[in-house]
Amino acid sequence: MKIIIINGPNLNLLGKREKDIYGSETFDSWFQKLKSEFPKIELSYFQSNVEGELVNKLHEVGFSYDGVILNAGGYTHTSVALADAVKAIDTTVVEVHISNILSREDFRHKSLIGPYTSGMIIGFGLDSYRLALLSFRKD
Repeated sequence: MKIIIINGPNLNLLGKREKDIYGSETFDSWFQKLKSEFPKIELSYFQSNVEGELVNKLHEVGFSYDGVILNAGGYTHTSVALADAVKAIDTTVVEVHISNILSREDFRHKSLIGPYTSGMIIGFGLDSYRLALLSFRKD
């Protein structure tokens, strides 16, 4: 099984930014733990602060991977282009958010991407990614 985690803007700063919301662990450290916990999954990772690069990556993997775990960051609430890219691909996409976006500012309560995903996992910290991986397991 081939799954990619795609993170959007500012998620490269995990472990450094707003530790009260996002925690102190870097994503690279967390990613290594995920790879150890799910050795049977071919797991890859991509992060960009650039909307078009995220769209390009979805197009690249969206017809050949078994799954995408997408944390579009702030683009979740603003990007019609990312929503259209998720809608256009065949690969199952699970939307993930580290924080509970429904308990934050009002503008974060709406996901433009969500209607085109198989589900959404929010508010469980970095463990949200592990929960998303579990959703792809067939055993």
